[in-house]
Amino acid sequence: MKILNYTLISLLTVSLLSCKKERKTTESGKDSLTAKKDSVIIPEVHKEYYGIYTGEFAGMEKVVDPTDGSEYDVSNYKRISLKINRITQDSVYGQSIVNGNQRPFRGVFNESTASFVLDEPGNDKTDGRFEVKLKGDSLTGKWNAFDKTSVKAPSKTLKLTKKEFVYNPNFMLDKDSDLVDWSNPKEFTEKYTDEETGKTESYKTSKNRIASEAIFKLNASKQKLTEKDLKNLRKLDLEIIKNSVFARHGYSFKKETYRNFFEQTDWYIPVSNNVDNDLSPLEKENVALLNRFTKYAEDKYDSFGR
Repeated sequence: MKILNYTLISLLTVSLLSCKKERKTTESGKDSLTAKKDSVIIPEVHKEYYGIYTGEFAGMEKVVDPTDGSEYDVSNYKRISLKINRITQDSVYGQSIVNGNQRPFRGVFNESTASFVLDEPGNDKTDGRFEVKLKGDSLTGKWNAFDKTSVKAPSKTLKLTKKEFVYNPNFMLDKDSDLVDWSNPKEFTEKYTDEETGKTESYKTSKNRIASEAIFKLNASKQKLTEKDLKNLRKLDLEIIKNSVFARHGYSFKKETYRNFFEQTDWYIPVSNNVDNDLSPLEKENVALLNRFTKYAEDKYDSFGR
């Protein structure tokens, strides 16, 4: 009798486990089918418009004259890239890259007018709305800041051309580039002697940093730099040679000085605010050496008209 009870208990246990396993498998199968049914793949359209559109991002900003408090307008120019990653029937996804700032956007595409309305998230003071029209490989239109009091130029125009970003270690600044750093003038006190009276007087003058021809000779993406190569260079030379590495990888510069130098070229396309992982071992080694020398280097200043 005891053996029979044990047998019945064993059979009952096996039966319950079997049912539980079967129910679990069925439920699992049901969940899987439901998941497949619920995860509808939204088809993409107009893939021919995907890519990077880069070019002029210009507006006017108010500047106050410190001497008399009067206001006047000055042009505000930057290079911007709009990267369109995905288009569906009801949404457009991508990102804007400008001034070292990379912001996602989402919007809509109107097929009848071939135009985009693209909104950045709105949780950053520099966010706004792009309203641009597509014509061939060009995007033109405007951008307006959501918060017009938080940016210097709350309304800007865009003139962009579709370009393919390509890393090329041979890219250099053009030989006819303006080598003056116009963004960081420095005040100097100069002395002069009046020829008639013989009296020496002082006056203040503004001077700007200037780079040398060395920036056209040293390429930190191709050649292993040595201390001998760098020891007599100006600070601005070292900065440009180093940042040429980042520019070749499409780094979007926050600092106006570097933007002004590289935006003079046709090849510079800002595509990211962080390219550290894209650098080659040679580039990383050269950047480290350039950083060491930059710390102790001096600049050459001169007076320029503009």
